[in-house]
Order: sequence, then C-alpha cells, then structure tokens
Amino acid sequence: MSALSDFLENELLDHVVGNAAYTAPTTLYIAAHTASPADDGTGAEATGGSYARKSVTNNATEFPAASAGTKSNANAITFVEATASWGTISHIGVWDALTTGNLLWHGALAASKAIGSGDTLSIAAGDLDFTLQ
Repeated sequence: MSALSDFLENELLDHVVGNAAYTAPTTLYIAAHTASPADDGTGAEATGGSYARKSVTNNATEFPAASAGTKSNANAITFVEATASWGTISHIGVWDALTTGNLLWHGALAASKAIGSGDTLSIAAGDLDFTLQ
C-alpha cells in the first residue's frame, strides 16, 4: 500500500518538518473495502455479516523493521468468519480506530475477492506492504 491518507500525509509532514510530533497508534485496524477509499477516509467499507476491522498490535514483532522503503506484516491477518455477504473486497484500509477514526494507508488487493457467508478473509504474512517511495 503506497497511498497515504490526507490525515497521515499532514501528520508526517508536521512531524518531520518540526511542527508537532506524531505519535503512532499502539493498535492498527485493518479494514476491508469494496471500493477504493478516498484519501479523506470516505469510501465503501464492508458491512454486515459479523464484519469488523481486524486489530493488529503496532510493534516490531508484527511489523519488523523497514527495508528499501517497505515494511510488511510478519503474521497472517485473519478476519472473523463472515455470517453474510461482505460484498467483493477490492481494497484494504489501515485505520487508527476500531470504528470511525482516521484512515492512514490504503491500497488495492492483487485480486478482488467476494466474501460470502462462511468465508474468512485473510492476508498472508508478508502480503500487507506499506511503502514510501
């Protein structure tokens, strides 16, 4: 994922160029989207069927040190089993809260996936890539 949200772009600019320090969230919340979210955080997030953002501790164990402008997840990120359709998931968003909050990063999946009742969305270790290039 290389698309930073407007929120994170501004936070990083202020942090690096001396306006105010940015404190990274202790937990990241991975969201499944049925369309690309906009940089302002608006967009079509999955709903219903037991859907909830997946929480991941934001630390060096879950996200080892960056290399060549990329950082990836060390462990699989597995959502709860869907009890009804979530629609066709085409994008992932990374948020700083379980509900609402601020979108941080977003990007398209390599291939869209229809999630129906009984399906489980999972992102394999090493497949959630954050890039700054």
